[in-house]
Amino acid sequence: MRYMMLIRPDLAKAPAGGPSEELMTEMGKLISEMTRSGVLLDTAGLGPAEEASVLRLALGKVTTVDGPYTEAREFIGGYALLQVGTQEEAAEWAKRFLEIHGEDWEVVVEVRKVLEAS
Repeated sequence: MRYMMLIRPDLAKAPAGGPSEELMTEMGKLISEMTRSGVLLDTAGLGPAEEASVLRLALGKVTTVDGPYTEAREFIGGYALLQVGTQEEAAEWAKRFLEIHGEDWEVVVEVRKVLEAS
């Protein structure tokens, strides 16, 4: 089964200099492990909110809102697509991802099953 990790950092509480060299090294190790084990299908960070657009449909009308967003919880900083057996296994990988960030970051990771076409 495939699971999507949607990564939502709280930008207001992120370190001013961005990710440290240590965090990037640990992230590289985790990504390598996930890739070697066949768990990681794809991952990437996403561009800045200032360059994003959100399109909404309401009452048959489409409106567009350009970033940045007023609600930090709306910002998705990246994603990872995993191939694992259970929701619990996907959540365990997400937990490991969060733990390497340490005390300097506040990040929410939403783990959701990808629905397969029938």
